[in-house]
Amino acid sequence: MAYFRRLDARHFTPTELVGGAWNVTEQHVAPAIGLLAHAIEVDAKARRPDPLQLGRLSYDILGTIPLDTVEIDVAVIRPGRTIELVEARLSHGGRPAILLRAWLAQAYDTSAIAGGGFDSIPGPETMAPWDGTGEWPGGFIASIDARRQPIAPGRAVGWIRTPHALIADEAVSPLARAMGLVDTANGLAPLVSTAEAAFPNLDLTAHIFRAPVGEWLGCDVTVSFGADGIGLTHSILHDRDGAIGTVSQWLTIRPR
Repeated sequence: MAYFRRLDARHFTPTELVGGAWNVTEQHVAPAIGLLAHAIEVDAKARRPDPLQLGRLSYDILGTIPLDTVEIDVAVIRPGRTIELVEARLSHGGRPAILLRAWLAQAYDTSAIAGGGFDSIPGPETMAPWDGTGEWPGGFIASIDARRQPIAPGRAVGWIRTPHALIADEAVSPLARAMGLVDTANGLAPLVSTAEAAFPNLDLTAHIFRAPVGEWLGCDVTVSFGADGIGLTHSILHDRDGAIGTVSQWLTIRPR
């Protein structure tokens, strides 16, 4: 089973695997985030013979999404030969639900100077399986395979993968597949339990400097709450070869 079935060029129907963690009758935004990344990549390949690579993906989550067919529209905001700014909008029943603005850039050979200062994290085989369904209901969390090593409240490292395709009978890039998992970071290292507070994210911004390799997505997660109902989940993303980028999620914190 896949997370979505494509109906036509713009419309997709979710399966039961997309059931949300805050409300099981709504979509978990994680698969939709991957779907929007895929839509931008498909559009780029259709428009130009030298499609650019995704580097920054900034999502605004405008509202909840029922477990129903959604549509996606893609528009080029800033065209260019070597860089582009592209917008993808996911809507339900004519109401926008998620807006993605993504920068794409031309690839250059920088292998001779590649590197960085991010620390590595232990591999998934060193960590215990994490069953997130004890804290988070819904079809999406039940669909993933995760490992986690808690460090402190609000701090953990973990790995996530899924045996399920993002879209039935359709190939997606390793980046779009990984983007379909990254929203899970907000639940890997909770600062408090969901019985104490709700802390959904209103956005998700990823900066990617290297395309991921393999099925596992690693997350080095730090969660911080302010005193006035605002929080931040910040994660360094990894594959088995090392860091690939970062993701930040801005939280609205609602005490129970």
